Amino acid sequence: MADGAAEESGDATGDKPLDKSADKAEKRPNGQLNSWFLRSGWSKGELARQVNRRARQLGAHHISTDTSRVRRWLDGEQPREPIPKILSELFSERFGCVVGVEDIGLRAAHQSPSVSGVDLPWAAPQTVELLSEFSRSDLMLARRGFLGTSLALAAGPSLIEPMQRWLVPGPAGRDAAGAADRDRPRRSRLSGPELELLESTAVMFRQWDAQCGGGLRRKAVVGQLHEVTDLLQEPQPEDISRRLFQVAAELAQLAGWMSYDIGLHPTAQKYFVLALHAAKEAGNRPLGSYILSSMSRQMIHLGRPDDALELIHLGQYGSRETATPRTQAMLYAMEARAYANMGQPAKVKRAVSMAEDCFGDCESGDGDPDWIRFFSEAELNAENAHSFRDLAYVAGRSPTYASLARPKMERAVELFAQDNEHQRSYALNLIGMATVHLLEREPEESTVLAGQALRIAKQVRSERVNNRLRKTVDNAVREFGDVAEVMMLTEQLAVHLPESAEAVQAV
Repeated sequence: MADGAAEESGDATGDKPLDKSADKAEKRPNGQLNSWFLRSGWSKGELARQVNRRARQLGAHHISTDTSRVRRWLDGEQPREPIPKILSELFSERFGCVVGVEDIGLRAAHQSPSVSGVDLPWAAPQTVELLSEFSRSDLMLARRGFLGTSLALAAGPSLIEPMQRWLVPGPAGRDAAGAADRDRPRRSRLSGPELELLESTAVMFRQWDAQCGGGLRRKAVVGQLHEVTDLLQEPQPEDISRRLFQVAAELAQLAGWMSYDIGLHPTAQKYFVLALHAAKEAGNRPLGSYILSSMSRQMIHLGRPDDALELIHLGQYGSRETATPRTQAMLYAMEARAYANMGQPAKVKRAVSMAEDCFGDCESGDGDPDWIRFFSEAELNAENAHSFRDLAYVAGRSPTYASLARPKMERAVELFAQDNEHQRSYALNLIGMATVHLLEREPEESTVLAGQALRIAKQVRSERVNNRLRKTVDNAVREFGDVAEVMMLTEQLAVHLPESAEAVQAV
């Protein structure tokens, strides 16, 4: 559509003000929206095209925005839903942090928290219903993680306070509303071998994710999750129900993790929240703490270390008596990451030390559930290295913290090089080592490692790997753009990993 073609088509765009006189009286330039818009580097036409594209993806075909409409928004016009949510989502993705509707000077539509946010009922029937509804919508409609006008990232108290209710004991027996039915014998159409096979699918999908990235099998995981929720909607014996809820929790966590890996942040957060609800119904607090650690990692990625720390502390408190040493080590390592991004070196060192001490108490791993076995010596070194690397950046490129990161990152790279099952982690730590070399002003060595990561990035479907690699190369260009190896790597990146206008679509 040519710019300006819908200049007077207010009804067609779906965002014409209801009361023109009131709008004129109140309207003044939207300084917040103008600020985000200018920082984005987009033209009015490009923003209009992105809004239209996203609207089509979520089925809002009546939206037909152009440069004139964008100018009106910047001048203070309040667009109708779903446009405020679309703009929030676009700017969040552009800047890699949560940009709420209010942050861009717009009014959020009033929506029921149970529908739009993360403050969901902590009850088994509602958990099953929401899992079923969300997974079905994802399978049918998902594009770039925007499943409808009600889906948006939560942060701050709106995220932390609902998650704290994970620790509140539920009614005695999950079926409190139907207590009279609990004495009746229930028969499941699931045989023992069939249930074990369902449980094994989560293991298989985790292996695929670690090796191939989140973009290759995400829809298969979501489909399996939807099948499990169908079984949970049938009457089941208590022990079978708990096992099914655990399978649902593991699959929902993995669906969230894969969504996060390919950049679908609102979708990822919703799956993590639903996974935590399912883990509560399964009575598995260590699994719940693992899900909270996944949410914490996402918050660190989105520039919200305070939220990340709250989530990690909630996981630590909730599983302090039941988590294995390996799980405790992982939680301490994530605590260190949060403190690093908050610029608190003493607390980083303490958390790193606690992670290493807990990991030293690990046995062979036979007593650990499959979902935490990924946390190997390589992962321990990787997380702690990234904590010191992050701290170096926060502290103004401190050589002291870069030197603390280096041996741990080298050890992580060495161990992952011997592990064919975790190619994405290998790529991420090659990139991490490349950033350490940049901190130590060794661009030539950095490009060697980034080049190795590029070869792996071409084989895995992980927008997280791609974005970190692009960011590392951009940093190298800014500081060492005249170095021949940097110029060569930049050319290779443009050829082999071009940044498309469209984000990766989940498959």
